[in-house]
Amino acid sequence: MSTVSDDLRNAGLLEHMQYLLVLSRPRFWLYLAGPVVVGVAVAASTVEELFLPVSFVLFGYFLLPANVLLYGINDIFDADVDSENPKKDDKEARWQGDRAVTAAVALSGLGGVGLLAVTPPAAWPWLVGFLVLAIQYSAPPFRFKTTPIFDSVSNGLYILPGIAAYVVVAGDQPPVLAVAGAWLWTMGMHTFSAIPDIEPDRAADIRTTATLFGERRTYGYVTGCWIAAAVAFGGVDTRLGGLLAVYPVFVGWVAASRVNVERAYWWFPALNTAVGTLITLGALWQIVPLWEVIG
Repeated sequence: MSTVSDDLRNAGLLEHMQYLLVLSRPRFWLYLAGPVVVGVAVAASTVEELFLPVSFVLFGYFLLPANVLLYGINDIFDADVDSENPKKDDKEARWQGDRAVTAAVALSGLGGVGLLAVTPPAAWPWLVGFLVLAIQYSAPPFRFKTTPIFDSVSNGLYILPGIAAYVVVAGDQPPVLAVAGAWLWTMGMHTFSAIPDIEPDRAADIRTTATLFGERRTYGYVTGCWIAAAVAFGGVDTRLGGLLAVYPVFVGWVAASRVNVERAYWWFPALNTAVGTLITLGALWQIVPLWEVIG
């Protein structure tokens, strides 16, 4: 269980910072910041374009402040629901915030708005889309996370930082099939992660895609999303399609084996980092060929 104090009202700065760190889910930081790295690498055509100052600003924001915003909003509006969620006893922490923590979450949102001042207008729809979905996923009036299918679709928010970074560097929009493939990937990722929460969510009367379908049919939904994602990416580059095919294979193995889904859920940060690293390296080698690096 987290060592953060159960009551922050009389806590000092260090305890508040510790709690914000736990709240931001460090294990998942690269889910938002990673796409920025991939977007920059794929969009760049020269070494200089890899190191644009605005790219570092985007990476810095989506590494920590954006996660404070996303998960802070989630924890604020899920405080009652999370009382039934066993994940909050180990990997995460239940909402314990006070006015200072709430202010930090709000400032993180304002930081996202500030990105509009340093990015071109072509990137704004993706940045605004992230902010809207990050808030409305958990907050009223839409609270997408409590509406089956919409909870899955709205998780496209995770690839929006990467699209914005691509636009900043390339000066153009990415291929439609790449956007579709990435969005479908996030849909599958989100719904797979909701499988361990089926029973706690049902106990709290929370409706999600996973609670609607049940565990077995949710595996089918996730597999379908990831097959579609691999096909879409294959339309951009067959090598990308082949790499993304690891996801439906993985979920098929989990569904057919005796591996506890709650355990498999925590393997995904490593899998996603490995896949993202391979995509990034492949893009970088287009700029600086591998044989020049090792030669």
